[in-house]
Amino acid sequence: MCGILALIQANALDTSVATELHEALYFLQHRGQDACGIATCASGGKIYQCKGNGLASKVFREDGSRVADLPGYMGVGHLRYPTAGTSANAEAQPFYVNSPYGICFAHNGNLINATALKRFLDFEAHRHINTESDSELMLNIFANELNETGKARVNDKDIVEALQRMYNRCVGGWACTAMLAGYGLIGCRDSYGIRPLIMGSRPSDNGEGMDYMMASESVALKQLGFTDFVDILPGQAVIIKKGAGPVAYQIQERKSYSPDIFEFCYFARPDSVIDGISVNASRENMGYRLALKIKRILTPAEINAIDVIIPIPETSNTSAPCVAAKLKRPIYQGFVKNRYVFRTFIMPGQQQRVRGVQRKLNAMDEKFAGKTVLLIDDSIVRGTTSREIVTMSRAAGAKKVYFASCAPPITHPHIYGIDLASPSELIAHDKGANRALGDIAKRIGADKVIFQDLEDLKASCSEAVVSKSTPREERDFEVGVFCGNYVTPVDEGYFQHIEEVRGETRKMKVLEKAREAVANGWADQEELEIATKGIKVAEKGKLVPASGEDKKCGAYPAVNGAEKRRKRSREKKSPPKDQMDISLHNYGDFER
Repeated sequence: MCGILALIQANALDTSVATELHEALYFLQHRGQDACGIATCASGGKIYQCKGNGLASKVFREDGSRVADLPGYMGVGHLRYPTAGTSANAEAQPFYVNSPYGICFAHNGNLINATALKRFLDFEAHRHINTESDSELMLNIFANELNETGKARVNDKDIVEALQRMYNRCVGGWACTAMLAGYGLIGCRDSYGIRPLIMGSRPSDNGEGMDYMMASESVALKQLGFTDFVDILPGQAVIIKKGAGPVAYQIQERKSYSPDIFEFCYFARPDSVIDGISVNASRENMGYRLALKIKRILTPAEINAIDVIIPIPETSNTSAPCVAAKLKRPIYQGFVKNRYVFRTFIMPGQQQRVRGVQRKLNAMDEKFAGKTVLLIDDSIVRGTTSREIVTMSRAAGAKKVYFASCAPPITHPHIYGIDLASPSELIAHDKGANRALGDIAKRIGADKVIFQDLEDLKASCSEAVVSKSTPREERDFEVGVFCGNYVTPVDEGYFQHIEEVRGETRKMKVLEKAREAVANGWADQEELEIATKGIKVAEKGKLVPASGEDKKCGAYPAVNGAEKRRKRSREKKSPPKDQMDISLHNYGDFER
């Protein structure tokens, strides 16, 4: 799940678009902490770009001084949240191709037919792909189709026809923004409406004409003074030419209108409105409906015995007060969150995730000591965070701990842009309905676990439509993570493929962590074996120590050189830790 932006100013002589895109990055920073970037276009079609790994404050420096290197009147921005690809600087976006016409591209989502697309680009289109990112694939598919015009200059009709052919080739969920040098901006959305994209407008600084902006969430538009929000619809593209207003085209027939419900459960900011649905109101509704579920699971005596309801910061801060109001129990903030720790469920190893939870949250003993507590969280993924939180609660003195999730059990992988976990790592994967709750409660150490029902979750979002917004005709959502019923077709071999890719891209990280653990004296047996024998990807993408001829990556040489040296031609070298983008300069290229 990434954040994307695009902005075009009415005055083509203006050079301040990067300043505003840079500011907008901070409003969407929660959507991607791995990397970010901005590309702009100035007069004469000259493109400028700065991107790299890290938060916006690192890539553009805390004082924003690198923005001065990005003149222009239009531009695109991106915040990267890692999925199954790598985290190299080369995968920071926007991506750029110089042919045809000079295209910059920012993408949020995931393509589930990436293997077929890569084969097409290699053997038929003859376009080289330099990263493991499906965003680069999509850009090159579009560039190849646009190149079919054979023209020196294109028009809207050419762009629409190229997009139509791109949509016919690409399968998955996406929202994209693109910039054609000297021409204008493009914003488009998959035909299922899975990933969000919103457009707004405002008068230009000199009052002559309008500025237009597109973003993943409305909060970025609102904070920069844009109004008149319009959701780009499923299968639709908007083209904004230099000096003109936006024109919408239906690129592909709408197949459904199914926004990813995980946006509302967890990912989006509460002050955003997506597809006419208030994220804040949807989470309030989740709290009220979760309270009704709790009443069905716990006895009246158990509910009355709850001394305090405590939210797990931060997403559940909205839902927990509604649970408390419905159950008529007191609520307190019992955890203090360290805002400078990354999300724990994307850390590479189990021990690292546990330590990450401990660094992220601190329990206040006085809120727990001698009490029966009901913890409210947005979801339970692997259970690592939940288990550590329950442990912290008991260590702080809680005598009984109930745990309630605003989302249903996550039983399947997310395939449209959120790298939650491998199926085997999901705590609710392959668990029958009758034994799931007791087993999960035992694994995380809680006395009881309560999950939201899927229909209640969908209703919570459907009923949160803001005033003056036209409700969607279909009140459906993408909910595949909770039931395995994805809105797009999924090939049988896709899940095995994605597990192998995920495992391959995590190998070096896990190996480095194992070596660090050995060096610092805290390694467990598996980390010791990985550090000494190397690492390989086993069944279902699981990373395990290598052995004998299976040795795959990074093994230390045997003590005193006892192992026979292999011929250089047979050696399997470890992949580089990082690589730069070869198109335009980025953060990792130089320091100044």
